[in-house]
Amino acid sequence: MSKPKVFEKPTGLKDYLPEVVSRLRKIEANVLGCMEQWGYNQIITPTLEFYDTVGAASSTSDRKLFKLLDQQGRTLVLRSELTAPIARVASSLLKEKPFPLRLSYHSNVFRAFEQEAGRESEFFQTGVELVGDGSSEADAEVIALAIASLQAAGISSFKIALGHVGYLNGLLNHALGDREEEQQILKECLLRRDHVGYRQQLRRLQLNEETRAGLESILRLRGGEEICEQARAVTNDPVAQQSVEHLCLIWDVLKDYGVSHHVLIDLTMIGDFSYYTGMTFEGYSADLAFPVCSGGRYDNLLAQFGRSAPATGFALKTDRILDVVAKQPYQEPYRILIGYRPGNRKEALQRAAELRALKQCSVETKAFESDKHVHPNEDGSCSYLGVHYNEWIYYG
Repeated sequence: MSKPKVFEKPTGLKDYLPEVVSRLRKIEANVLGCMEQWGYNQIITPTLEFYDTVGAASSTSDRKLFKLLDQQGRTLVLRSELTAPIARVASSLLKEKPFPLRLSYHSNVFRAFEQEAGRESEFFQTGVELVGDGSSEADAEVIALAIASLQAAGISSFKIALGHVGYLNGLLNHALGDREEEQQILKECLLRRDHVGYRQQLRRLQLNEETRAGLESILRLRGGEEICEQARAVTNDPVAQQSVEHLCLIWDVLKDYGVSHHVLIDLTMIGDFSYYTGMTFEGYSADLAFPVCSGGRYDNLLAQFGRSAPATGFALKTDRILDVVAKQPYQEPYRILIGYRPGNRKEALQRAAELRALKQCSVETKAFESDKHVHPNEDGSCSYLGVHYNEWIYYG
């Protein structure tokens, strides 16, 4: 194995330069501020967790976890998402707090991807968890907050695709019974958004025409409020019917929030079906093919930590949002350069402190024996060592 070059980084990791960090922090601050206005309080969990607890409970597949050993030989993992760690905290440090709990977060997470996949192994997530409320009102709240958070992040054009894992489970169970392996194959196709593969798999199954047509019809269940009635007509399975009813209730609440025009019902959208137990959703920006947020209901997770409770939430994929926002013009901070001769240092530094207290500008100070390297302009700005400053103040 060759020794890494001095400037090399591990695969999937990258450096963030000042302009990018400025955009990232602005997104973070705006989104967390929005979440706080909705009553969500920020929480920070450790970067490392035990594999046997949080790692095993995570929605991330085992092969995508970064693992290491502590001094006692116990297996640790770098956090791969924030929902399982927050479930641990809700069941331990917050076990005396009454439900519902409204918690928000912004953290870096880690996932191991194959080198040729071209995906980041470290990225940022900003999200919320609403713990202890199993109602359609709670599901609608996190969707409405996801919409408000995307807008706060600077995403103006997007759509939320809303699905329900219960509908697909009911549809498949009713049509295929205990043929679990075949159900799994069909779910995998939908999870990959491989509708061609889904149709091909249906043709391979020995099904009568009516059953095959019913299973294929799910690919057309994508649209507005009218999809609820269409979905009811496809199957009379009680689980599927209850799932549609739940989606209808969510839609009614979203209409009252005034955000239903951002949402479309897509019953092929099931998220990670091994993790979610009810409604799921993904947000897509018009400028990006990949989802910029995802979420859903996960009512079984907290029971793994000893405090059974329903829960729902979402995470913004902050790095992908950064890719969208990066296409927008960058607003440079208002920069002031205060120069001074050594004898006027105190006065200059006091003025810098006064300006910084206003928190509306960036202020730099510099001692000059001579100011000949500063190039002032008629409007009061200047250039120094290739940097433009909006304002030049000199104590000579």
